[in-house]
Amino acid sequence: MGNSFGHLFRITTFGESHGKAIGVIIDGCPAGLAIDENFIQEELDRRKPGQSKITTQRKEEDKFEILSGVFEGISTGMPITIIIPNKDQKSKDYSHISDQFRPSHADYTYQQKYGIRDYRGGGRSSARETAARVAAGAIAKMLVNKYQIHIDAFVSQVGEIKAPDYTELDLTKTETNIVRCPDTDTANQMIELIDTTRKNRDTIGGVVTGVIRGVPVGLGEPVFDKLHSELGKAMLSINAVKGFEYGSGFEGVKMLGSEHNDEIVNDGESIKTKTNHSGGIQGGISNGEDIYFNVAFKPVATIMKDQDSVNEKGENVKVSGKGRHDPCVVPRAVPIVEAMAALVIADFYMISQTSKLP
Repeated sequence: MGNSFGHLFRITTFGESHGKAIGVIIDGCPAGLAIDENFIQEELDRRKPGQSKITTQRKEEDKFEILSGVFEGISTGMPITIIIPNKDQKSKDYSHISDQFRPSHADYTYQQKYGIRDYRGGGRSSARETAARVAAGAIAKMLVNKYQIHIDAFVSQVGEIKAPDYTELDLTKTETNIVRCPDTDTANQMIELIDTTRKNRDTIGGVVTGVIRGVPVGLGEPVFDKLHSELGKAMLSINAVKGFEYGSGFEGVKMLGSEHNDEIVNDGESIKTKTNHSGGIQGGISNGEDIYFNVAFKPVATIMKDQDSVNEKGENVKVSGKGRHDPCVVPRAVPIVEAMAALVIADFYMISQTSKLP
């Protein structure tokens, strides 16, 4: 059913946007990991709605409860179950589309596939589900941080407004503004654009850039389970994502091989590459350099304007967005991107321990 992700470090999420709760089961977390519940809450707070004027005004505290797999603050090796109650649903905001299909939403495809759908906030297809991923990703971060692997993401583009390259930025400043762009001037332009778009009853897309530092050489599997393949799958599974690229990405097609190749050097302390067009991954396996990637998010599909659509009878109708929605999803998507990256790296780190005899 596509509700699980990962191999050895594996998660299964459950719940709907307007149901009683959402949650996640984490299977494969090794015993002995200190579980910092304050950190989990901090990560959920970064994703939760109602943070600022440029996010949805739905008010969810996203207070979680760990039901299993943790004893006296330490993982037991058993499945970890986390539940997050839904508190601020306004299902009546969706009654007008109970038999209508919103353009560019999953309404039509879910109805055709299952013959039934939960129209309240999109049900299972809602981005509300990603809170469960962030909770699981927080635990994955705790695991990889033990091995000095650090994962950061930030908003690098909104509409046509772009931030400088990540190598020119201080990523510790990402959380200093509501759009989560570490460059102050660029952030102010982004905020103004998003707010103007919101006032015009419309939405706009953007890009979140992820950076993973400290990854050892050797994560990733040959052929079908390449590291970048799993990162791509992880990012493309996030709501509203339309594109993924790593390393030089599409810009690499403009270069010659002599320009694009990352020459290898031994500086006396370690083996490195002079450049990093490969994005830290070669042959599907990490090479020890920074892994960096871009995730493109489309404009949020719900807009406060009339649009043409059809109802379940196939009749032409006008659909207008109601309720509380993000004018731009990327500020709240930053912790989601980090969470999915952490889940991939945690999984591959555990797999790497089985690749050869000690």
